Amino acid sequence: MDEGDAAALKSFLAYLRVEKGLSPLTADAYARDLVQFAEFARQKSAGLLAASVEHVRGFLAQLRANGVEPRSVARKISAMRHFYRFAGNDGLVQQDPMLMVESPRQWKVLPKALETEQIDRLLEPAAKDEALIQRDRALMEVAYAAGLRVSELVMLKQQDVDLAAGRLLVRGKGDKERIIPIGGAAVRALQEYVANGRPALLKGSHVPWLFVDQRRTRITRQRVWQIVKAGTRGEFQASPHMLRHSLGSHMVTNGADLRTVQTILGHADLATTQIYTHLGSERLQSVYRARHPRAKRKEA
Repeated sequence: MDEGDAAALKSFLAYLRVEKGLSPLTADAYARDLVQFAEFARQKSAGLLAASVEHVRGFLAQLRANGVEPRSVARKISAMRHFYRFAGNDGLVQQDPMLMVESPRQWKVLPKALETEQIDRLLEPAAKDEALIQRDRALMEVAYAAGLRVSELVMLKQQDVDLAAGRLLVRGKGDKERIIPIGGAAVRALQEYVANGRPALLKGSHVPWLFVDQRRTRITRQRVWQIVKAGTRGEFQASPHMLRHSLGSHMVTNGADLRTVQTILGHADLATTQIYTHLGSERLQSVYRARHPRAKRKEA
């Protein structure tokens, strides 16, 4: 950091503590954020007082690429906004580079989707008891086939399943009901579980819940997480919600229209479903770069 930038930063920090009354912790955090940006700008042959909007956007893009959380990015943006407002009032900069910068709240955080090979791995339960194997396989087949939230999965009742028609009655957020079709693999897994695994777990007890545990009661959300984690065998990261996201991503990638995916997932707003078009686009680009014979061609 050159002398001009260092002096401006020192004056700004004094202004924060004395005039704005910010706590030392907040002022120190702002200082670290501004030093980080100054270093980025220096690598681009600029600095704090000479930075442009392109430097700011490049810095934010780097933060996003590095997986920095939006909350941390928001604090850095706040530090930079305050600094350049201060610098402008003192005549240290001619133009505020933060005027055209968007808030990180506008960024879309893409959910993670599993590869189909990972889905296949998950659908081979890690349990040893035959009844638990049947339950866990049926549970994960349904979670992926219908894209259910964990809360919807554990609240399914046996009467909500129509195996002959291959569909489920699901109660989602706000008690809104939707009917979801499920494929042959999920139907077959459910048939085996309902005929054999579920009665073996209940041992003559009668409960309405579809998925039950060895205590003869409804399976818990925590247990669903454990089942999914065990299914990875430590080979990759997965969660029940990733099964839901994977359904949305795989359907859009394979040509399903957004309205259909919206209905299956129970999204109130189509804008929520549209995030899967971004996932599909990223997947397309990834496959293109990996498979196209000239995608990695060096420029002459």
